[in-house]
Amino acid sequence: MAFKINISDSKGKSWKIETESESLSGKFVGEKIDGKEISPDLEGYKLEITGGSDTAGFPLARDVEGIGLRKVLLTKGWGMRLNKPKGLRLRKTVRGKVISSAVVQINMKVIEEGSRKLDAVFPAQNKEKPKETPKAEQKEASAPTA
Repeated sequence: MAFKINISDSKGKSWKIETESESLSGKFVGEKIDGKEISPDLEGYKLEITGGSDTAGFPLARDVEGIGLRKVLLTKGWGMRLNKPKGLRLRKTVRGKVISSAVVQINMKVIEEGSRKLDAVFPAQNKEKPKETPKAEQKEASAPTA
């Protein structure tokens, strides 16, 4: 199964990559891995797995062991309201921290950079798409002026 991997750096920029690599199965949230396990282009990079989600959208929880779904009692975090009453706790379903075949998305952050910049590794994601002008503005621009 393909993993959708989001790699973010300390500057706030992120890149997306899809990989069929099964080398990530069995790894867990918080583990540091070499970039070449994901792609040979990421040679020299050290990445940390920060989270992810499964096919149903349940997040990976760093403090839940295993690969299964668990209902945990949370005071803050996923799906909790910002202005909640004092002492509110909700039971939420989360997936364990181990990456399995049920996981679809994996979030990672760069710990150590390699020789090539990520902009050079993922050149297709660098290009800014030109903004489209609304159709009303296009009609006004093409209308003859008298």
